[in-house]
Amino acid sequence: MHSSRKENQCGKTNNKHTMVHLILLRHGESQWNVENRFTGWVDVDITSKGEEEARNAGLALKDYTIDMLYTSALLRAIRTADIALQSAGKGMIPTKRSEKLNERHYGDLQGLNKDQVGEEFGSDQLKIWRRSYDIPPPNGESLKMTQERVLPYFHEEIIPVLKQGKNVLITAHGNSLRALIADLEKLTKEEILELNIATGKPIVYTLDEQTLEILDKTLLLQS
Repeated sequence: MHSSRKENQCGKTNNKHTMVHLILLRHGESQWNVENRFTGWVDVDITSKGEEEARNAGLALKDYTIDMLYTSALLRAIRTADIALQSAGKGMIPTKRSEKLNERHYGDLQGLNKDQVGEEFGSDQLKIWRRSYDIPPPNGESLKMTQERVLPYFHEEIIPVLKQGKNVLITAHGNSLRALIADLEKLTKEEILELNIATGKPIVYTLDEQTLEILDKTLLLQS
């Protein structure tokens, strides 16, 4: 179920709160998700399943007002947003794209199969590269480094738009969205590392327009 009805959206007052929606959407399944490869900044496309996930996400968002779209600069996020908005029956929406919202850069691991990396370097080293907070893979980014580029962009570019009463959709990636959720929900480093975000399943935050306090969180399409 939706957290609020359509008539309570887009800056309407409800229970003394002026509300806005921040919607987070991880791109649909990509070809390298299927092949279990480290993707990072490599610009791979989404699969037919990823396209279907994007269409379903759009249908789930049909009753939500979306005033502004932000995506990463990577094709899989851009195409997911385009398909979802078309499926939702939305017209042209003002859009900004930024590398600041890109996936975590996996450096020398990009393009490599995760299982093969585990076999070559050991499962413990693989887990450190994948799941540690502040240890980057060779020539890549840690989650901490990803946060350090995502969050300034969020605070400088997106929060002012939310505070204008505009509803925002961000279509990005597992790690860039983890960085945003950690900031919104004030998660610890340990909690961030346990956070998993499914492909193509929108997360809708209902926020107080001025304080950005979370009034409600709805996970759409979750079984």
